[in-house]
Amino acid sequence: MKQHLLKEIELGTKNALQKKRIISHYIYNGSSTITDLAKEMDLSVPTVTKFVTEMCEEGYINDYGKLETSGGRHPSLYGLNPESGYFVGVDIKQFAINIGLINFKGDMVELKMNIPYRFENTTEGLENLCKLISSFIKKVTIDTEKILNINLNISGRVNPESGYSFSQFNFEERPLAEVMTERLGYKVTIDNDTRAMTYGEYLKGCVKGEKDILFVNVSWGLGIGIIIDGKIYTGKSGFSGEFGHTNVFDNEIICHCGKKGCLETEASGSALHRILIERIQKGESSILSERIAMKGNPLTLDEIIAAVNKEDVLCIEIVEEIGQKLGKQIAGLINIFNPALVIIGGTLSVTGDYLTQPIKTAVRKYSLNLVNKDTVIHTSKLKDKAGIVGACMLARSRMFEC
Repeated sequence: MKQHLLKEIELGTKNALQKKRIISHYIYNGSSTITDLAKEMDLSVPTVTKFVTEMCEEGYINDYGKLETSGGRHPSLYGLNPESGYFVGVDIKQFAINIGLINFKGDMVELKMNIPYRFENTTEGLENLCKLISSFIKKVTIDTEKILNINLNISGRVNPESGYSFSQFNFEERPLAEVMTERLGYKVTIDNDTRAMTYGEYLKGCVKGEKDILFVNVSWGLGIGIIIDGKIYTGKSGFSGEFGHTNVFDNEIICHCGKKGCLETEASGSALHRILIERIQKGESSILSERIAMKGNPLTLDEIIAAVNKEDVLCIEIVEEIGQKLGKQIAGLINIFNPALVIIGGTLSVTGDYLTQPIKTAVRKYSLNLVNKDTVIHTSKLKDKAGIVGACMLARSRMFEC
């Protein structure tokens, strides 16, 4: 199955292109009849019947039986065969990684969250990452020969088409995707972490038919994912969405990008982490005061979020200040894109209304009323699983892009 499917895709024949289109249709629309599929693909019913019959014989598609209708012949319903292939997603966080496995239909089969992993942009860090992925694959309960692709979420500048990562693990002249493919023994693709979260939320989260969406990822860093007319916007080189590096503040804080004044320096998880420590060191009180005084065991962002949800006054105050700063800039995005939906996701979104209410207040204050009145602001439904769900879904869809 694995070799046959990959060979057809790599050859790029006309038949393979049509089969990829059929699979893509089922990914986004679920099961459907041959007649509906023929209309969608603008092909004749006999032609589509031929392709679907072949793909049923090859094992990619299942006949799910007759569809109940009010009269006449009952057409058959066809959809993806869940056991015909599997896809692995890897979502890298600052202090852990999440790894998931989905079947061909998109159902999560295996999921391991918060596997201990201290992110370091070093060859050793990459080697440890490969070991953790290999260990996960060895323990899964499916035939590993059926794993068709692994998608890795990486922060910063990533070109998903070429497979190059320019911000993280950029140690060789070759694309990172090629390096990982060689080390893991499976086809590997890469994409930006925020874009993956956006895609996960679009397919499995709070999106209910909206086609123009902004996803704001407020995690250790800050980025946005953009969906225009139902398609993820990547930009010419895959670098779209670097919201956190908009020059906003007249400060002397050096961002990790090397510049000063970036939005990320005062409105992100790293900003929350830094500001909290600075204010406690200046004498303000928090339930984390003693924890910060401990040496040798760095405070994590998750610990700060937990303190917010325990109603620590100082932590809440800083989160609300971040929400106000963020909301002012999101108002500008709404003026530019006029989206139907803005999703607030990422690690800080777990603080709920402490972050989103100041964002909504600032958006009302700074965006044009006529533009923002049709924009709904939601918190991510998938929360901390958005990245790993998106990574798995991208691993599948990247195989069948036409």
